[in-house]
Amino acid sequence: MRSLLEFLAKYNYWLLFVVLEVVSFVLIFQFNRYQNSVWLTTANTVVGQIDAWEQSALRYIALGEVNRQLSRRNLILEQNIEELQWRLRSLTHDSTQTERLQAERFKDFEMIPARIVTNSVLLRDNFITIGAGEADGVEPEMGVVCGTGIVGIVLRVSTHYSIVLPLLNSRSNISCRLRGSTFFGYLKWDGRHPLYATLDDLPRYARLKVGDIVETSGFSSIFPPGIFVGKVEAIDDSEDGLSYKLHVHLGTDFARLQDVYVVKQRFHNELQELEQSVLTPQS
Repeated sequence: MRSLLEFLAKYNYWLLFVVLEVVSFVLIFQFNRYQNSVWLTTANTVVGQIDAWEQSALRYIALGEVNRQLSRRNLILEQNIEELQWRLRSLTHDSTQTERLQAERFKDFEMIPARIVTNSVLLRDNFITIGAGEADGVEPEMGVVCGTGIVGIVLRVSTHYSIVLPLLNSRSNISCRLRGSTFFGYLKWDGRHPLYATLDDLPRYARLKVGDIVETSGFSSIFPPGIFVGKVEAIDDSEDGLSYKLHVHLGTDFARLQDVYVVKQRFHNELQELEQSVLTPQS
């Protein structure tokens, strides 16, 4: 205690100076608007920079776990591919049949890669923004797909961005069929679960069952035929009882979307001009 008193007595003038300086700064920044705004701006900048450093450090620390998850996922995918190739060889004795089918399916289409910029899944009318636009060759009414199925249709386009009308929108209405059959209907979203949609207008005489594959019908220039959409989860009657309503478990998990492809038909403009010439009255 005596040492503390001796220290205060020895440096009392310096301590008094520091206290007065602190009081002066507090009064200046508290009762002067300009100085107060400068202080708040500087403090927010410093705090923001510290938060950014903290987030960068946390992301760097988490890279190890991300790499482990990716490695595990790659291993699972490689095993799945090997298993599927083995089954295909045992059934067809041709390991390239699947690749030929995929190449044939997209032979008249170009694939424009794009990254998801903004996305929503909890609204009645969801929209997706992608980082590709007119400069990349994207135009309205082009289909958008991902590795697990279809995503939606391009609605509006700017130079470098596009708005996509996804399946998870009440305005979405995409023609789909049951794989291996000629029966088709229209895929719609009821605004409930983001992993489920309904396929309407299937005729009563259609032979179908739970587990059937739902794919694009190809009845428009937006999507090529045969693109995977989902699987039939349940079968109900339509409201008027004249057709079936299928509950489809979608292959696309919209909450996890990151990268997509815009499907561009090679003769898209030619087809549009031809269709427009039929719709436009001749003078």
